[in-house]
Amino acid sequence: MTAEQIDAFWSAARHQTRTNPVPGYLGTYSGEALSPPAWSFGATPEQAGALVDLVLDGTKTATAGAQWDYEHEDEPLPRVGDLAIVLDGAEHPRALIEVTQVDVVPFGQVDAEHARREGEGDRSLVHWRTVHERFFTEHATHDRGFSPDMPVVLERFRVLYPR
Repeated sequence: MTAEQIDAFWSAARHQTRTNPVPGYLGTYSGEALSPPAWSFGATPEQAGALVDLVLDGTKTATAGAQWDYEHEDEPLPRVGDLAIVLDGAEHPRALIEVTQVDVVPFGQVDAEHARREGEGDRSLVHWRTVHERFFTEHATHDRGFSPDMPVVLERFRVLYPR
């Protein structure tokens, strides 16, 4: 990923969506306007590519993260209205998304509707729990381990660009 690619994507997305970040927005300055953070879903380039494809085809409209990772990394929790540039496995910008809902619930209370909105595998809660327990165990940045009552940050989002 290059800053030039992010700047060009952000410029096009801002023009097409008439989007301007709100005051106090956490992003990076791109010369024209404050750019949203750029990141990818998953932990590998393969996962990033597969998951951004699900975002772009409308299957994936939600995601989840361990609140303990946010705390360990001293990162603020997402807020409704936050924007992000989603990257593919080669770190190219592919989508501008906007957070539409944020909830924090224990892992064991994530429901089937959220699992379906994440769009992965067979979209079942059983699949979601299996995959996310493994992900939260193998890719944790905190040292608390996995727990069925660990707080999970659930986000819903919508794609603003490309449509």
